[in-house]
Amino acid sequence: MNIAEAKNQIEETVEGYLTRDETGAYLIAPEAQRPLFLLGAPGIGKTAVVGQVARELGIGLVSYSMTHHTRQSALGLPFIVHKRYGDEEFDVSEYTMSEIIASIYDYREETGHDRGILFLDEINCVSETLYPSMLQFLQFKTFGRHKIPDGWIVVCAGNPPEYNRSVYDFDVVTLDRLRKIAVEPDLEAWRAYALKTGVHPAILSYLEVKPDHFYSVESTPDGKSFVTARGWDDLSRIIKLREMKGKTVDRILVDQFLQDDSIAERFAQYYLLFTKYRSDYQISAILAGSAPDEIRERARAARFDERLALARLILDALDAHTGAVVETEQVVRVVRDAIREEKPAILSGENAQDALEDTSCALMQRAALDEKAGAPAKKLRPYRLGATWLSEFAGACEGERALSGKTAFSVIERAYSARVREMKERSEACAREIECAFGFIESTFGNGREMVAFAAEFAAREGTSQFASRFGSEAYAEHGKDVLAASGQSDLEKRLQAIDLDALATADEEARKAEASKKSCGCGSCSGC
Repeated sequence: MNIAEAKNQIEETVEGYLTRDETGAYLIAPEAQRPLFLLGAPGIGKTAVVGQVARELGIGLVSYSMTHHTRQSALGLPFIVHKRYGDEEFDVSEYTMSEIIASIYDYREETGHDRGILFLDEINCVSETLYPSMLQFLQFKTFGRHKIPDGWIVVCAGNPPEYNRSVYDFDVVTLDRLRKIAVEPDLEAWRAYALKTGVHPAILSYLEVKPDHFYSVESTPDGKSFVTARGWDDLSRIIKLREMKGKTVDRILVDQFLQDDSIAERFAQYYLLFTKYRSDYQISAILAGSAPDEIRERARAARFDERLALARLILDALDAHTGAVVETEQVVRVVRDAIREEKPAILSGENAQDALEDTSCALMQRAALDEKAGAPAKKLRPYRLGATWLSEFAGACEGERALSGKTAFSVIERAYSARVREMKERSEACAREIECAFGFIESTFGNGREMVAFAAEFAAREGTSQFASRFGSEAYAEHGKDVLAASGQSDLEKRLQAIDLDALATADEEARKAEASKKSCGCGSCSGC
C-alpha cells in the first residue's frame, strides 16, 4: 500500500486501540494490541505520517531510534534489593526504569498528554543481545518489570534488508506479534502531501514529466545510487531558502539531495528552464489582470509540460498570498479572544499594559508547550504572532499614556481595528488575484485539461483551498464546481464582517445586546427582527 493508505491504517488502529467500554476497560486489552510495523524503503515518509496521525488525533508522540540502544539502555540498569519471603531473606536483582519508558513519563509531565504513540524506528536493527527482550516488549509492552503507561500505542518502522545491511529478518515468532504494513513509494500519494505542504513547483512539474524519477535505488560500481521522497522534500526546502536569499541553485547543490547523477543532472537543467518560465511569463502581471497578449500567445503555443509549469507558477504565487491571509485571520482570532478575555479587567481599572503583556507571555508559553508536544512550526505561528501584536498594543497604550479604563481600551480597539482593516484589504486583493488567475487560464486555454488541472490543484493546495473555504471565491466556485461544491463556500464580505470590532465584545455584552434587541422588537422571542 502507499503511504496515504498506511496513514489511514495507523489512524484507525490507534483510535480502535484507545476505545474503552462503559466500564472504562479497553475493548482490546493492551497485551492483545499488536504493534503496527511499517516496513518500507527509506525516505518514503513512514516517520512523518506517524507524527501527522498523532497531531490529527490530538495525542502525544514519543519517538526513538532503536539502532543505538543496548540491552542496558532499553531494559534499565540492574541493582540489588533485599527482600524477605516468609522466614527467608534474599538479595534480588531488579532494574531501573528503561530509558524508553521513562521518556514517556517525562513527556507526559512536560506536555500533559496522557495518551499517545510510542514510535520505535529501525526496529529490525536492534542488537542481538536486545532481541529477546524485544519479543517480550512487543507482546506485553514491558521492558524489564516496567510497563508503558496505559493509553500509549506502539508503532514500529523498519527498512527491508536490501536497503540496510544492519537489518535482521524477523522470524515467524516475532512477526506473529506484529501487524505488518508493507509501504511502497507512490508518487500520487506523495503529490497530495506535497501540494498541502508547499513543495517547490519546479519539483512538482518535473515529476509530472518524469514520474519514474520520483524514487530510485540502484547498485552501481561506486555504490548505491538513489533518490527518495525525503530527498525531494528536503531539496524543496533548500531551493525556497536560496531563492528567498537571492542565491543560485546549481548542480552542486542538487547533487547533495538527489544522489543519482543522471536524475540530478536532468533536474538541475529543468530548474534553469523553470526559472526562465517564471521570468518570461510575468506572473505578477497575470495576477494583476494586466498580462500582455504576447504572454497568452506564447502559452497557447507552448508544450503541455510548459503550460503545466506556468499553471504551477501562478498557483504557487496564489498559495503564498492566500496562505498569508489565512494565517493573519488565525492571528486575528487569537488576539480577539485574548482581548475579549482581558476587557472586563481593563475596564475595571487594571493596568492595560500589564494585562496585555501577561497575555502575550501566556501565548508564548502555550506555543512553547505545543512545540514540546511535537506541533509543527506553522501551527505555532498564530500564537507567537498574536503575542507580538499584543505587545505592540501594550506599547501603544504606553505611548498614549492610556493606563486603564475606557481610554486604554479605546487605544486597543483602534490598534486591533487597523489590523482587521489590513487583513480585509489583503483578502480582497487575493480574491481579485484568484479571479484574474482563473480568467487568464480560461482566456488562454479555454476550459480544457489545463483548467481542470488548475482547479484541481487549487483545491489541493493548503493556502488556496483554505482561503476559498473561509472567505469564498466566485471564480473558483464557477470553474472548480466539479472539484468542490460551491454551495459550501461563504460570501467574502460576509466572512470578513464576522471578524469585526464587535467581536471584541464579551459574552456578557453580547447577551445584553441580544436581550435589548428582543425588547426593542417587542416580539420577545427573536434576537432582533
